[in-house]
Amino acid sequence: MICVLTGGTGGAKFVDGLRQVTPPEEITLIVNTGDDLLWWGLYVSPDIDSITYVLSGMLSRERGWGVKGDTFLCLQAMGQLGEPTWFHTGDRDLAVHLLRSRLLAEGKTLSEATSTICDKLGVKARILPMSNSRVETRVDTPSGELSFEEYFVQRWYQDPVNSVRFAGASDAEPAPGVIEAILTADAVLLAPSNPITSIGPILAVPGIREALTGARGKVAAISPIIGSAPVAGPAGILMNAQGLPCSISGVAKAYEDFLDILICDTRDAVTAESLRRGSLQVHCTQTIMRTADDKAALARTVLAVAISGLSSDNTNADESAQGGSRPSAASAIIERP
Repeated sequence: MICVLTGGTGGAKFVDGLRQVTPPEEITLIVNTGDDLLWWGLYVSPDIDSITYVLSGMLSRERGWGVKGDTFLCLQAMGQLGEPTWFHTGDRDLAVHLLRSRLLAEGKTLSEATSTICDKLGVKARILPMSNSRVETRVDTPSGELSFEEYFVQRWYQDPVNSVRFAGASDAEPAPGVIEAILTADAVLLAPSNPITSIGPILAVPGIREALTGARGKVAAISPIIGSAPVAGPAGILMNAQGLPCSISGVAKAYEDFLDILICDTRDAVTAESLRRGSLQVHCTQTIMRTADDKAALARTVLAVAISGLSSDNTNADESAQGGSRPSAASAIIERP
């Protein structure tokens, strides 16, 4: 069983690769809900939606979010009525928000609403919100405090950032199944998501960080940073605002109390060697995910290192991930077409 903590577009790409090489029934995804917002009176959960769309085959690969082939007639009509349109919700996307909002209004939890939507869309993997409590990522800027979607989507993350906080986190509880999934997984993977605003809100929920320190399987994180820059988005700005360098060293620092293995890009080989002088295992591989094959290859490598316990030597692990010998249990997972 594989447990993945995920959020953002990098997380969705990695999950897209993981589903190619692992039976979906063996995957549990713990998803960031710090980005959730009310839009036109509807409850929207952007990261849960992206993961759901990936696993149902509905995700727009051109945009990296929303539903493929979607139209935006409602967005246009709402703009004509003088309503805000900066959050680009498509017509088919709206159907999911409508259903979720109705289920929540009927007294269902976010976990229950997510499960219902997954069942209707044929998703076999288990998708869990990090919490059923409301936790909101708030970004402090010179212009005032913004929700993450205001900062990221409406204002294109152009504002300088003073700090980031997770409103409501201290009173939240992990959603049912979250702690068990972490403790019992054969491997816990942190997707190449923004460490501050995609993984950070998950870790802020009391009990989750502690569960990671007691996980039975190895805890492995894929770095979203190459060199001194994020692969995409404002991760570097946000890491600096929280006192972390924008580097694989900063990623390792963010997760230092529970991390066993760091997966980084081959271009970070020199920094990786310095990190290996401590107790951290570091594996270098190709982490850019431009194609479906790239995504699957990265997922295979991560599973080979995290589950099979292969050497951190790059050549050995990469060759094994492509089909070399390994324990049969891991082979059954990694070599699925």
